Amino acid sequence: MKPHVMPRGTGQAPATLPFTVLYRDNRLVVLDKPPGLPVHSGRGGGASVEDWFPALSRHRNGPWLAHRLDQDTSGCLVVALRKQALVAVQACFAAGRARKTYWAIVQGTPDAAQGVIDMPLARVEQGRQWRMQPVKTGGQPARTRWRMLATGHDDAGIPISWLELVLETGRTHQARAHCAALGCPIRGDTRYGARDAGALHLMSRSIHLPLDVPVHATAMPPEHMRRIMDQAGWTVPPGSVEKEVTRCSPTH
Repeated sequence: MKPHVMPRGTGQAPATLPFTVLYRDNRLVVLDKPPGLPVHSGRGGGASVEDWFPALSRHRNGPWLAHRLDQDTSGCLVVALRKQALVAVQACFAAGRARKTYWAIVQGTPDAAQGVIDMPLARVEQGRQWRMQPVKTGGQPARTRWRMLATGHDDAGIPISWLELVLETGRTHQARAHCAALGCPIRGDTRYGARDAGALHLMSRSIHLPLDVPVHATAMPPEHMRRIMDQAGWTVPPGSVEKEVTRCSPTH
């Protein structure tokens, strides 16, 4: 299988890492990507996760992004330190064997405690913007299992819910489009019908890769999500992962 090689960063990064390392071995690193940091440089330039690749490994055969997260989505991001690992991880994703779990804080309350959203998605242009929209024909298959973890209100008294989403496919904006289809857009996600603009309340909570040596990592909610959770009176499991910046010395 030929690896899908993503663009490499070109910026100059400071020595201090802007993210926590959740998992590391000689094949892979799983980062806790902060919200607002793109995974690779866009047309406008600016810092990206790839700018810190030299701090993870200086080997000519890597590192490589194994998949993507939206700029405003935080949480688990897998980086392959070698091309052989990249091939293995991308094959795992392609076969649907990787387990990707997301947390979202959404507007309103779903009509059920759990369910499955099985709605193909297609990209639709809307003026200068675009969005992924459920379609009956011509779209890419997209399937999300979800369950409600808690319901409550924010400090303005607006009903909100805390959802766990298991993405069984990996379509662009899948979690965002499927939450909107559920009638509960993610807070801050005005592209998909959220009432107010602001930080996107979506994170990649955990990832499990059933490789020869399995990989599992779990991230904690970013500050803006924790703040809303506190307002709603929700109890978030305590963090069990410490920063491992000291383990990120370059490998050769």
